[in-house]
Amino acid sequence: MEKEKVEDSKIMESENSLQSDGNVKQVVDFALEAGRILLKNGGEIFRVEETITRICQHFGVEHVDIFTLSHGIFVSAENEKGDAYTKVKHIPLSGAHLGIVAEVNELSRQIAEGKVELPKARERLAKIDRIPASNSGLQILGAGIAAACYGFLMGSNLTESVVAFCIGCIVQVWVLLAKKGRLSKIIVNIAGGMLIMSFALLARMFATMSPLRLDGIIIGGIMPLIPGLAFTNAIRDIADSDFLSGTVRMMDALMVFVYIAVGVGIVLITFNNMTGGFIL
Repeated sequence: MEKEKVEDSKIMESENSLQSDGNVKQVVDFALEAGRILLKNGGEIFRVEETITRICQHFGVEHVDIFTLSHGIFVSAENEKGDAYTKVKHIPLSGAHLGIVAEVNELSRQIAEGKVELPKARERLAKIDRIPASNSGLQILGAGIAAACYGFLMGSNLTESVVAFCIGCIVQVWVLLAKKGRLSKIIVNIAGGMLIMSFALLARMFATMSPLRLDGIIIGGIMPLIPGLAFTNAIRDIADSDFLSGTVRMMDALMVFVYIAVGVGIVLITFNNMTGGFIL
């Protein structure tokens, strides 16, 4: 009888150990997926780490270490026996969707408050990950309005602001088409800069009422291409002492500026050489 009790207790311990290991893996996998979605859609480094930690601690995984970069997450957790479970997730640099960031952040807070269990949280996270981007028409209209407003702030008159609006819409159409075609960021931004300068010069050539100034039109037109969120997050990461992630994001944003300048410069030099500086 005693031998049977000892064997039964060993079996129960092994089953509990397996169940504990499984729980740790399930929790870490879920928390890592939440972090991946945040980082992919423009979440800051501190927000990603805070969300993963909050989820793990609520579901009983107290010993968790997180190392987050701008394009990757490393998570290591331990069970009661000290057995470690480590997982790495690579997240390529991409665009931003702040609506998804807000939804994941809200879900993590509800989990921490005990309002959502793990199975239900998985379902909600999967739905959040599938939230589509804003309507293409709205994105094009927003890009045009942003271009016109920035042009106006730079001293453009009404006609120049209207030209900037049209260029902004055209550039956003190009960006959306490039995303569907999965084109390289280098090609997207260099070609975008060339489109902006080309249409700005054409508008100036065909302006009959009064000559158009190019500075406000060009500055307004490049607004749809500017990675403002990435640049802001880079500064935030550096301020939070995440120097490696901040530097990577900063370099990524600065290279976009270089690509745009190259595209604008190619067209500007070409037109200048073709016309002998007459247009400018």
